[in-house]
Amino acid sequence: MCGIVGNIRVSDRVDRSLFDQMRDALAHRGPDDADSQYLLEDRIALGHRRLSFLDLSPAGRQPMSNEDDTIWVVLNGEIYNYLELREDLIRAGHRFQTHSDTEVLLHGYEEWGMHLLDKIKGMFAFGLVDLSGGKVFLVRDRFGIKPMYYRHDGGGLIFASELKAIMIDPRVPRAIDFSAFADYFVYRYIPSPKTIWRGISKLPPATYLAYDIKTNQARISEYWAVPHGQNKISAGELVNAFGMALDRSVQLHARSDVPVGSFLSGGYDSSAIVYYMARAKQDPQTFSIGFSGWGQSEDQYARMVADQLGVQMSATVVDSSSLGLLDIMPDVYDEPIADISIIPTWLVSHLARTKVKAVMSGEGADELLGGYTWQKEFFAQSHIPYWQRLKRYLKGERTDAVAYYAQAMAMGRFDRTELSAMFTDHYQQYIAHDPDWFYRRHHDEHLSPLQAIQKMDIKCFMGELVLTKIDRASMANSLEVRVPFLDHELFEQVLSTDERIYFRPDTTKYLLYENIKGHLPRAILDRRKQGFVGPDSYYMDISWYRSIMDQSKLIRDGIIRHEYYVRLIAGQEHWKLWKLAVMEKWYRRWS
Repeated sequence: MCGIVGNIRVSDRVDRSLFDQMRDALAHRGPDDADSQYLLEDRIALGHRRLSFLDLSPAGRQPMSNEDDTIWVVLNGEIYNYLELREDLIRAGHRFQTHSDTEVLLHGYEEWGMHLLDKIKGMFAFGLVDLSGGKVFLVRDRFGIKPMYYRHDGGGLIFASELKAIMIDPRVPRAIDFSAFADYFVYRYIPSPKTIWRGISKLPPATYLAYDIKTNQARISEYWAVPHGQNKISAGELVNAFGMALDRSVQLHARSDVPVGSFLSGGYDSSAIVYYMARAKQDPQTFSIGFSGWGQSEDQYARMVADQLGVQMSATVVDSSSLGLLDIMPDVYDEPIADISIIPTWLVSHLARTKVKAVMSGEGADELLGGYTWQKEFFAQSHIPYWQRLKRYLKGERTDAVAYYAQAMAMGRFDRTELSAMFTDHYQQYIAHDPDWFYRRHHDEHLSPLQAIQKMDIKCFMGELVLTKIDRASMANSLEVRVPFLDHELFEQVLSTDERIYFRPDTTKYLLYENIKGHLPRAILDRRKQGFVGPDSYYMDISWYRSIMDQSKLIRDGIIRHEYYVRLIAGQEHWKLWKLAVMEKWYRRWS
């Protein structure tokens, strides 16, 4: 895992000293090594901070070029099937100078052009410069596991793994996009392609940006879409095929020249990953987090799994004093993000980094297999008997998937009315006519009710919130997190079948359950869904919110109405106060 940065200028030259400062703002993403390359008389600069996993020798350094220095690449991430692609490319006549996965991108581009993206499997964000073709490509993986930010203006193109690197350039104006500011309160994150800063964008998952060096023109193309279909396969066949595919994915994700551990929450997903790792004799170190005085604390369940599978486990147990870490979150995330596990995820990453450089984690399983509560509830609402549907229809009752999803995601709902009550008069103009625009963009009415919700989860909840959280929290601690469930072939395998084959309302994550039911403790298999979070009471201390918001800069600067904040305090609306507190901390740090 690494940090990447690039600067392509139309007419002026890159300031080398400034560019290296931008690169080194990402040192936490790659503390092992650093290098920069300057091309076309300093009109193009590429920088890289390295966290080494494959080919630990100096030969694996980036930026990396092909034999005649006409193609250059900087990669953040891992190409898991690089060995197989390397063999294909050698048979096609290519000669490799390193044993790294990065070099596969260079020769793969030479051989296949951008059809390379159809062949690679992994988590990645990379910038590729084709000097002979006069092109620059910015690419982000299919699910958005790895980040890519960019600014394209009349002066050229800047890109980086994190916003903080771009913001070092004094030519980049520090102007808040208040439409994105408003979106944050609706979604708990800022949806792509927006960022909190006007003029800087996020490259959406499963897309690439093609930039013409001569004309300074750019276009974005999607190269992969979530598959849906009605492939004919029996439940038993799919269970077996899924188990083999997941086993293969875990083994691919374990490829490394250094040990790989695993997060372990004691839930289905991380427990299954540790089971597959242990079965392959990998003996992973595992890491969990607990909360003092809470009967549902994750660490006790994680211990059951670790004991049964015979693996090592370390845990950190925290209390409400860890809320003080909210002070550093604006530097960890760069943008406001109000997922309630931002602090616990940082803490378990901090713990893991004391032992290993990489861990596996279970993100993606719920999206793929219908494991979330809201998915099951919407499925149930949408599959009532015909006479009940007719009765509701005649009464004028409708099941609006977007409205349902927006409410399920909200954790403190902000609709137009709520946003209008919060913002002062000047900022009313930034409230979207349809605050749920991002959900609506990713809702496909042609899909079944369950698969429509799954698609929104993949593109919205997971792609924008969950994966952002896990990337920034881990990389702030120089830790790589690998996610075996996010193998695009797994998604193609499952979602191209009828949902009645892979989803059972009465069996949690049916395909996974059938593969692990004889290998994990009964207490784990019978657990209700629970995230990597603490008890709700952890976030309900009104005096803590007052300690932050009573001297609010957002209120003092005339953005948020004081009377609105007073109303939230009086109503003890802690989830809305949580969003306010996160934004307040960000605004104090960056405005």
